[in-house]
Amino acid sequence: MMHSMKSRMAFSMLELIFVIVILGIVASIGAEIIAKVYESYIVQRAHHRASIKTQLALNQITNRLRYAIPGTLVRRVGKTGTVEKLSDSTMASNADSYTVLQWVGYDGDSFEAITSNANRKPGWSGFCDIDASSQTSLVTRGSNFTLTNAIQANLGNGTGKFAIYFPGDLDGSDNPIAHFGTGAGETITLDTNASRIVERYKLAWTSYALVVEGKDLYLYYNFSPTYGTAIGATKSLLLKNVTNFKFEGRGQTTRVKICVEEFIGSNTPGTGIASCKEKAVF
Repeated sequence: MMHSMKSRMAFSMLELIFVIVILGIVASIGAEIIAKVYESYIVQRAHHRASIKTQLALNQITNRLRYAIPGTLVRRVGKTGTVEKLSDSTMASNADSYTVLQWVGYDGDSFEAITSNANRKPGWSGFCDIDASSQTSLVTRGSNFTLTNAIQANLGNGTGKFAIYFPGDLDGSDNPIAHFGTGAGETITLDTNASRIVERYKLAWTSYALVVEGKDLYLYYNFSPTYGTAIGATKSLLLKNVTNFKFEGRGQTTRVKICVEEFIGSNTPGTGIASCKEKAVF
């Protein structure tokens, strides 16, 4: 019995080798493309994170700086460095040496707050009734110092004592003068006689300071609301891995610049992604 043999088409060994080589080339190219895409994603993510962190820190800084009482902004080389007015163009040290920006901020929290819809008086109104006031007792219509004292107790030292600043009230060195006192109802009782009383005033319960310590930026608060006073111990971390912190004052404008580094895999300084942002406060 005869069996017929049928031939079938198939790949030769050489053709299989060619196919395997081509697939290897395609796979290597694809892997390289995927690796580059992933690397680009990691870099963009790090840059985005650094940008967001810097922006959030600047927003917090400008929200506080906008309440700075004119004339109280100073710079320092370190927390205990010599106090220099930010507006002075002459610097005692190199510009890169200054790591502290300090100021007295008026109490914007109770100035913008109300007790209830039925009692819409702010904590303090910012205006004095000069005819009804004296050098030790300021009648400030439209104020509710019960609210001011409550907010101060919740946010800060809770002593019930604050500082009053009158525009243009300066000492012999042209530094703003703080008049300390307490408030009740619509009246402020000062500890000592004010040299003069004007219609407008600003109320403050704390100074603020931005301080670079190592590579971290801190906001100090809850210390005496007087010009160039010693910086206290209460602080809050604003930003880590700060590589640059610059500031300057021109007229009524304060400019702040911050650069931060976001690391990728390694925490070695200089190997991460840097992001810089700058803001001006008027």
